Amino acid sequence: MTPALKKLTSLKLARTAGRLALEKKGFDVKILKLKALSSVCDYFVIVSGAADAQVKAIAREILDGLAVIGEKPNFREGLNEGNWILLDYVDVVVHIFYEPTRQFYALEKLWGDAPVEELSDKN
Repeated sequence: MTPALKKLTSLKLARTAGRLALEKKGFDVKILKLKALSSVCDYFVIVSGAADAQVKAIAREILDGLAVIGEKPNFREGLNEGNWILLDYVDVVVHIFYEPTRQFYALEKLWGDAPVEELSDKN
């Protein structure tokens, strides 16, 4: 019998998703802390890719990487198009954008009151 995998806290899940995005050269990776502002979820992870193929690759890396540790999304959308992919892990919602699409929708501005943690290859 395989031992049960320990569930990540929502912050660790958000950070893990962000780090997985960085592995596929996702950029401008931000974690918006929504816990005190909304009942929608605890965290948004927002990531950019330079092309739709990269956006899809980032999403696959996150899906596969989190599945290995027992985390599967409750809902996912946009995998075929690659402009804006949403992966909903209930307490953490990951948004992977083709950069011009991210600029157009400007989620960071909509949630401007949210504290932000930026991830990069350096931290």
